Amino acid sequence: MYLKSIEIHGFKSFAKKNTFEFDSSISAIVGPNGSGKSNVAEAFRFVLGEQSIKSMRGKRGEDLIWNGATSEPRSNRASVKVVFDNTKKIFDIDFSEVTIERVVHRDGLNEYLINGSAVRLKDIIELLARAHIGASGHHIISQGEADKILSANPKDRKSMVEDALGLKLYQYKRIESERKLKKTFENIAQVEALRKEIAPHLKFLKKQVEKLEKMESMREGLLTLAQDYFKREDTYLSLSRATILDEQKPLKEGLEKLSQELATAKKILEKNALHEKKDYAVLELENTIATLRVSKDALVRELGKVEGMIDAEERIIRKQKELVLSDEHKMIRLKDVEELAQAIEAEEENPGVFTRIKKLVTDFIKSKRETSDSNILMEAESALDKYVKERADKDKRLKELEQKAKELQEKYELLKKEIETDKDSSHDAEKDIFRIMSEENELIAKLNLLKMREDKLVLEDKEFKRELEEIGHLVGPSLFRFKDFPHQESLGVEDREAQEGRKREIGKFKIRLEDSSVSGMEEVHKEYKETSERDAFLEHELSDLEKSAETLSELIKELETRLAVEFSSGLEKINEGFSKLFVAMFGGGEASLFITKESNKKPDLEEGEIEDPEEKIEEGLDIKISLPKKKIRGLIMLSGGERALTSIALIFAISQVNPPPFIILDETDAALDESNSKKYGDLVTILSKHSQLILITHNRETMSRAGVIYGVTMGSSGISKVLSISFDEAAEVAK
Repeated sequence: MYLKSIEIHGFKSFAKKNTFEFDSSISAIVGPNGSGKSNVAEAFRFVLGEQSIKSMRGKRGEDLIWNGATSEPRSNRASVKVVFDNTKKIFDIDFSEVTIERVVHRDGLNEYLINGSAVRLKDIIELLARAHIGASGHHIISQGEADKILSANPKDRKSMVEDALGLKLYQYKRIESERKLKKTFENIAQVEALRKEIAPHLKFLKKQVEKLEKMESMREGLLTLAQDYFKREDTYLSLSRATILDEQKPLKEGLEKLSQELATAKKILEKNALHEKKDYAVLELENTIATLRVSKDALVRELGKVEGMIDAEERIIRKQKELVLSDEHKMIRLKDVEELAQAIEAEEENPGVFTRIKKLVTDFIKSKRETSDSNILMEAESALDKYVKERADKDKRLKELEQKAKELQEKYELLKKEIETDKDSSHDAEKDIFRIMSEENELIAKLNLLKMREDKLVLEDKEFKRELEEIGHLVGPSLFRFKDFPHQESLGVEDREAQEGRKREIGKFKIRLEDSSVSGMEEVHKEYKETSERDAFLEHELSDLEKSAETLSELIKELETRLAVEFSSGLEKINEGFSKLFVAMFGGGEASLFITKESNKKPDLEEGEIEDPEEKIEEGLDIKISLPKKKIRGLIMLSGGERALTSIALIFAISQVNPPPFIILDETDAALDESNSKKYGDLVTILSKHSQLILITHNRETMSRAGVIYGVTMGSSGISKVLSISFDEAAEVAK
């Protein structure tokens, strides 16, 4: 069993996801009319790539999407997914299981997927074709289509049989090859037209190139002469530059040396020129030293006065200390005595007054004595400290003046010595400056002469480059590699007259080539080369196209032969099976398919219609039958039941020749009575040995042959629901 399952979600009446598992060789889908059974068959058509919406009972892509109900809103997409077992490699893909899915959106956009990867519709069709499966092939047969093979014209009937025999792939290859062959012939005609178009222009260009080739020898001569000239000129310029540099180098070095000597001499002279400033500095130092001496003498006198003041203060302190030790000459201020008297008067009224007065007097005298002595000593000591500090400051200033006087005296002596030395060297420096300036002028004059030669060489170099560019345009870029030009002789600075002669000769060549319009002819040569290459390419392309056309013609013949052989062999097998099944169905009689041939030429042409000059013979298939005990020789004489049995017998016969992995029969047994239903059931059982069968039916006899029955129901919401019964599993459990 190759077909494993189909999953339907949002497709028509299947609003919710429903899955049908096909575990049995025969599966039946049953249910009342309008429940959505046939939507399952249409889901198969949809997922297998059917493009005709009409064949799926719709007008637009959105008609295939669940449109909503009160209990379930409408869907924005419909998807159908079918799963195949590929362990036996019925599909040319390296997966053990193949899942094909198709999704349609409300805007009409379709998506196709194989094992979850997005693919094109073409990829789906090619994959299925190799397994003899198609969207509208012989393996999906509805009630109305069962009779289609009988009512079809011979040409269409032949196409159906070819499809059933798996010849569509060969036909597709033949059509593709014929299309390629037609395109190849069109390309051949285009290439031949292009060659004819460029032929006159190519002939004209060839004559122009022949003229150019006559001038090529002259150009080569100019190139050789110019390479020799420019190499000699380049050598002359290089050697001249090197000579000038060699002559300039010692002169510049001598000038640099003299410049350094001149700078040294000038520094000496400038240094000696400062001796007048040094004399002035000496005078200033003498004045400064004299001023310092005056300041020092004044400071010494002040210091003597301070020493006298210190001695006086020390005498006062000694005398005061002596008075402290003696009570003589003690003085008390009048105010202090008056204060004491007032205190005594205040005590007169108190008892023990004399004792208290005595104590007051004693305490008064003691405090005044201590206060007076202490104040006098403090004043004397404060004055002494002041004079001691002043003496220390003056000592410090005196030392600083002595140190400064010493430093100035040393500087004075040093300046006197430098002045004497500078006077001796000034004369020698002046003589050196005059000598150096004379030598510098001589070197500068020589350098100026070399600069004139250098400027002339620059002009000659510019002329050299201008001439090189000008001649290069005439003879080509190879001239710019003139340094590689071989010489037998060793080049050096030669007589300029010989070089001028070469220059005049180059000028003559240049005039002749310019008059011959060599630069314009270069474009002609280029165009001739491109046109010749294009003609050669077209010739090669024409040869390849002719070979390709020959190969395609042979391939088409091989495919036509293969189709004829396969069709003939397949038709023989179909007739054999058709005859047996027909006899089994009707208990006798004969039935077969035979080839018919018709001309595509119209017998009567309408006004303005052009007759096709190439008459083609189109083949078709017709059906020949005869029933037992009835004089019926054509399909038109069959009853409805007889047509149904005949179509079923033919369809089953075709299916047995090249069995597809599965066959879907959508109520093809609807027109059969009870006795014929049993025969139909027997045929179904036989057919299930070669292909999986999915039967959409109301027939009890047909249902009895199924291993799994799926019941499809529909409630008031309009949503199809699925129930399943597995008889195979039940039988296995019963065992």
